[in-house]
Amino acid sequence: MSLELVIIGVSVHLLIWEKLPEWGTWFNALLKSLPQPLQTLYEQWRCPYCAGFWIALALHGMTGFWTLPALAELPSYWGPLTPYIGWFLDALASAVLIAVGILIVNGLRLPAMKSYLMKEDFMKSFGKEKQDEQAAESPAGAQ
Repeated sequence: MSLELVIIGVSVHLLIWEKLPEWGTWFNALLKSLPQPLQTLYEQWRCPYCAGFWIALALHGMTGFWTLPALAELPSYWGPLTPYIGWFLDALASAVLIAVGILIVNGLRLPAMKSYLMKEDFMKSFGKEKQDEQAAESPAGAQ
């Protein structure tokens, strides 16, 4: 099993559905300028599995990466559809792993955010204590 396609797929999903909408107004304006069916498609593809399938299919076509390389060597008795069946099955398997990757990233966000906020609160309180000590030691604080 190869995870290159899955890692790129998770990255693409995070970029398109979670980061670009936050990075400024240009992406949201671009989405609003699309025809309504494409806007609806963008909203419906927030599902990591659904979007993961299409991302994996596109990435496989662009890069040639396989999540399950054995699917590249399917039996020839399926005829001329053999390569397409391999792509389809590989995209399904990749979509499951992309969905799991998104779940893992989302699961790590809350503890990471709590840790960050706790550190910020600690640093603010530490800085306030230092300011209070300096104010008490200064001649203006002695009055």
